[in-house]
Amino acid sequence: MNSIDNNQSYRPSARTRIRRAPQRARYDRAAVHAILDASLLCHVGYVVEGQPFVTPTAFWRQGETLFWHGSAASRMIESIDGTEVCVTVSHLDGLVLARSAFHHSVEYRSAILFGRARVVTDMAEKRAAARAFIERLYPGRNEAIRPASENELKAVAFIAFDIVDAVAKVRAEGVKDDPPDYYLPVWAGVIPFTTVAGEAIPDLCLRPGIAVPPHVDDYGGQRVDAVLLDNAVQLQERESP
Repeated sequence: MNSIDNNQSYRPSARTRIRRAPQRARYDRAAVHAILDASLLCHVGYVVEGQPFVTPTAFWRQGETLFWHGSAASRMIESIDGTEVCVTVSHLDGLVLARSAFHHSVEYRSAILFGRARVVTDMAEKRAAARAFIERLYPGRNEAIRPASENELKAVAFIAFDIVDAVAKVRAEGVKDDPPDYYLPVWAGVIPFTTVAGEAIPDLCLRPGIAVPPHVDDYGGQRVDAVLLDNAVQLQERESP
């Protein structure tokens, strides 16, 4: 059972309570989910025979479960089945330039999650996970492409991670200088950071007359986190009864 209270927030635990700058902590589920849904990449922390590892991987969220996939022969996949792991997601939103060296900082959104991972073994669940990953990135694309074959699904392992504890931490404060430093003749401010998608590049073997689909056009020149978040909202609305 995950630690969600009646107010739809994650209850702070010993491993998620923010002690440094606690005003930046976010325990409400909506804030944590928004950070997850706006990202494609997470980092998975785990231990194998006493040796810690952190592996970056693409992921997607379905309710209170994260999914990612990899080779069936992956060391991570073999090692974390049934074990506790830690997952982190972060966004760099800006560089903060202060009037003093000490107060230089960054604007960010981050989330840290704890829970138990399991390997998805049921073929129907694996097929559903494969479709969900495509749909999370490119809404509607599953209807046009060839689905994964049985042999392809057997070569890929999917991990399901059920969230037990979670917390987000957000800095969006701009410059925070000491009062005397505001008189210094030094430029201060924020350099915003975003990841923006470029225009799609057609495959050289693309057959003539095939138009660019909307789920590709949606990315062109747009903030990737905004597109991903919008995709997640659309998917949730379609799946709602």
